Amino acid sequence: MMYGFHWDTSTPWAFALSILPILGIGLVVTIEATILGFVISLILGLGLALLRRARTRWIAWPSAVVIEFIRDTPLLVQLYFLYYVLPKYGILLPAFLTGALALGIQYSAYMSEVYRAGLDAVPHGQIEAATALNLSPTRLYCDIIIPQAIPRIIPAMGNYLVSMIKDTPVLSVVTVLEMLGLARIIGDRTFRYLIPLTLVGAIFLVLTMAATAAIRRLERALPKTGIQMR
Repeated sequence: MMYGFHWDTSTPWAFALSILPILGIGLVVTIEATILGFVISLILGLGLALLRRARTRWIAWPSAVVIEFIRDTPLLVQLYFLYYVLPKYGILLPAFLTGALALGIQYSAYMSEVYRAGLDAVPHGQIEAATALNLSPTRLYCDIIIPQAIPRIIPAMGNYLVSMIKDTPVLSVVTVLEMLGLARIIGDRTFRYLIPLTLVGAIFLVLTMAATAAIRRLERALPKTGIQMR
């Protein structure tokens, strides 16, 4: 029994149906962690990309070092650091928030490179024209560069969204019970691992395929020339 649910081990089909509600709880946690982590990565990644594009070397170089450090260190190490080291210095976060934050920070480094590629793809002539019109840097990015860059980077963002979904099982090491963690507990208690793990694999497959389809639909819906920010 788990979360008030009972599982039926009389037949494989009965066992599978009885554990689906439990895995559904883990599915909700997986989706919530993915959404929160993805939002964090989008915001933080854009900030890092803009800092790396700064004309001042004292801003651009440290930003590049931070990006490379985050990208080149394992997610698991960053997760352990946030969950076990920060409390030593008085920063204590809930396990779920820690896991989502670790996902967001890790993928913000990848997103910053995606943003940078999209921003660099905007024709330089438009930037020169905006400069000639004496537009402020804020208007330059918000009205010209970012709206044109977004349609170009949607496919790459979609790839990282799918990767983030598949990385959520790592959160189980800090007591966040997502789908795979619950499936492992069910297997430990019933000594039947095939059905729980197969169901989790199937759910992940459906989840990632749905995310891929949504990204492709968004890519087709956005105008290739850019979106309107205002």
